[in-house]
Amino acid sequence: MGILYVVATPIGNLEDITLRALKILEEVDLILCEDTRVTRKLLDHYGLKKSTLAYHQHTTPGQVNQLISLILGNRSTALVTDAGTPGLSDPGGSLIKAAIKSGVEVMPVPGPSALTAAISVAGWAMDKFLFLGFLPHKKGRQMLIKKITESEYPVVLFESVHRIDKLLNELSQLHSAREILVGRELTKKFETVYRGAVEAVKNQLTFSETKGEFVVIISPTNYK
Repeated sequence: MGILYVVATPIGNLEDITLRALKILEEVDLILCEDTRVTRKLLDHYGLKKSTLAYHQHTTPGQVNQLISLILGNRSTALVTDAGTPGLSDPGGSLIKAAIKSGVEVMPVPGPSALTAAISVAGWAMDKFLFLGFLPHKKGRQMLIKKITESEYPVVLFESVHRIDKLLNELSQLHSAREILVGRELTKKFETVYRGAVEAVKNQLTFSETKGEFVVIISPTNYK
């Protein structure tokens, strides 16, 4: 019936890939990629000559069905995202759902994740936390920001370079004394982790040469 491997790939440093992930990528018949050009850099780095197809947010339901048909045709397939673990704030969930519904065996190949990288160095208890991914741009955003500042658990967010300043301004206006962590360029050459009150972190950040995404952790209301 075929098999779908959900393979975590590096979020920056290409050495952050597991031996098992490399073995799976070498053995599968096909690799589905969020962006084939990004994945090709990883494959070339490790000398893997594999067939790739694009699977991303613009893939139609009809195209998803075609991909499922390929997997059902006894083709072992790996799903990767541009960086990190598929299904976490990317379109991987739709394909995985369709695969499960069709009886395809889905197997995780765990590894790098910006989420776990950030919480591992947070410095406060992270045995319970609320992960909200990317906040909506408009509808419901302010309601969520208010809930974040009132949360009894740490809250983890992803944010883009284009909106990180806006997010910090919103947090500062509602509860400027809360402690936060902002991870920038995690595992990459210019990796930086900022800690402190919202306004203090905001004053440290510069955005002119920043690319990629940020991970933001907001401390719980009872943090001391």
